[in-house]
Amino acid sequence: MTTEKGFLGVTPPISTAESTEREKEVTATLMEELRRQNTFESVEEARLRETVLGRVAAAVKKFVYEVSLSRGLSEAAANAAGGKIFTFGSYRLGVHGPGSDIDTLCVVPKHVSREDFFDTFEKILSELEDATEVSGVPEAYVPIIKTKISGIPLDFLMARLALSSIPDDLSLKDDNLLRNLDERCVRSLGGSRVNDEILRLVPHVEVYRDSLRCIKLWAQRRAIYSNVNGFLGGVAWAILVARICQLYPNATAGAIVSRFFIIMYQWSWPQPVLLKQIEEGPLQVRVWNPKLYPADRSHRMPIITPAYPAMCSTHNVTASTQMIVTEEFKKGADIVDKVIVGTASWSELFQKHDFFHKYRYYLQVIASTATADLQIKWAGTVESRIRQLVMKLEYVDSLILAHPFIKGFDQVLHCITEEEVRQVAQGQISDVVAKRTQADIEGLEGASTVHSTTFYIGLLIEPKPFGAVGPRRLDISYPTTEFTKLVKMWEKYDEDTMGIVVRNIKSSALPDYVFDEGERQPKQVLKRPKTGKGSGKSSNTSPDMPNKKRRSETTQDSENGIPGLSFSSAALHGETNGLYAPINRAVNEIKTPQLPLGENAAVATGAQ
Repeated sequence: MTTEKGFLGVTPPISTAESTEREKEVTATLMEELRRQNTFESVEEARLRETVLGRVAAAVKKFVYEVSLSRGLSEAAANAAGGKIFTFGSYRLGVHGPGSDIDTLCVVPKHVSREDFFDTFEKILSELEDATEVSGVPEAYVPIIKTKISGIPLDFLMARLALSSIPDDLSLKDDNLLRNLDERCVRSLGGSRVNDEILRLVPHVEVYRDSLRCIKLWAQRRAIYSNVNGFLGGVAWAILVARICQLYPNATAGAIVSRFFIIMYQWSWPQPVLLKQIEEGPLQVRVWNPKLYPADRSHRMPIITPAYPAMCSTHNVTASTQMIVTEEFKKGADIVDKVIVGTASWSELFQKHDFFHKYRYYLQVIASTATADLQIKWAGTVESRIRQLVMKLEYVDSLILAHPFIKGFDQVLHCITEEEVRQVAQGQISDVVAKRTQADIEGLEGASTVHSTTFYIGLLIEPKPFGAVGPRRLDISYPTTEFTKLVKMWEKYDEDTMGIVVRNIKSSALPDYVFDEGERQPKQVLKRPKTGKGSGKSSNTSPDMPNKKRRSETTQDSENGIPGLSFSSAALHGETNGLYAPINRAVNEIKTPQLPLGENAAVATGAQ
């Protein structure tokens, strides 16, 4: 579809030309590679999803019917009250893969409450045949019920509209439906409304889906697909690809992907990415407006949702994550350029990230508790604050960037002494503890199980100034101390059952579990450290572990003394061959990507 202006988007297209024969050829090879990478589900799984959604739609109607009767409505009125499901996320956009979940919105009439959703609907779901792992999280920012039905994972949100019944032909496009709703309902409706608007604003849905499937896989492989950690989440990637489709309405997926990397690398941030002009609406809610709100002015890579109320989907991006994403755009542009001229294959675009080979020093953030259920909540709380630690680290002198990894690593370890619990919570895991099973500690007095999740931040440090002598310090004690204070402010924090440790380690000390089999280079044989004061101690910046006794401050070793890190001249000798090169020199050797002759990226921002 096109607008009255004759084009989709906030500017005219850069080019309305058809793709070249070569671009059509590389599109065909791209689709072959995406199939080889197993990004498409089978016909059988697609049918199963449709069947499951049909059963879910019936369950929602049953839920509304039962609640309506309990509220005193007549049989006829209860039947007419309706109830409808809407999908959103990757399934709604048509870019889901095998085993991916279905984000599902349950829309109910005004007499059905959120309490009913978690009491009655959760019970109805648990009684469905082949339903497993039904779990409600009513206290979440967007309250949710998770489950699996016939092996298909589903996430359910609920929105209660100010209507007495929900007709089968209901559309969520009307902004007036948002009137008189609480914030949680507005947020729940947002996902579906944004997805519908994106699909309405792209010229060719199939080209868009193929292009997005490619970019999504690339972002996941390069470890830059994570909203919570300061990168871009699913909605942001979906909007970026949609914008390129608007700028090249007649291009094939291969051409869209090629232009995507070039234009995104050249984009004049903080110029926002918009799919349509921002609109005012009927609610007294905040719409993204950097002229009005200082917080909106601080957004580094604003990518704005197209449905009212317009919001920034990338408010979590930091200086470091912006630098990392921009570097990946440049690398991607170089690879796709080589694919088009025939000197590279698409598989090279989807190569795994090199995060654990990229830096000489890392921070470990270790969250630990004694039970699996508590660990999910505590680790989730810590992860949601990692971005704050990154932002504080960015102010440290001599630190170029702090690079958060997009997921944590979970471990369950069985300890038989308090000392083992302390060591495990600090990330020091002996081979004996690593191999011990639950059965090994059955009946042992004082034995306990520790659940831990470890997050990693790579540290890129400035090279030592030429001619400088003697040791220098990189003091990270303030950011790490402030971070531990921040996570402990969680209302459910309990120092006796929850541990939080931040410590620095060298790349050579990274545990094997962060690498795929065969990925790790053989370790060099290191000299045994001298015994004495501080030997064998970890480099913690916050030695708080789950232990009923208060812990004393941990003594630091001479090389990595805290506060922060202390690097000797020997440790930093040749720094440009270690930390500094991968993110700067190697990428600088890649030529700056340019659009084909006659195409002007400035058109995309209206800056020409």
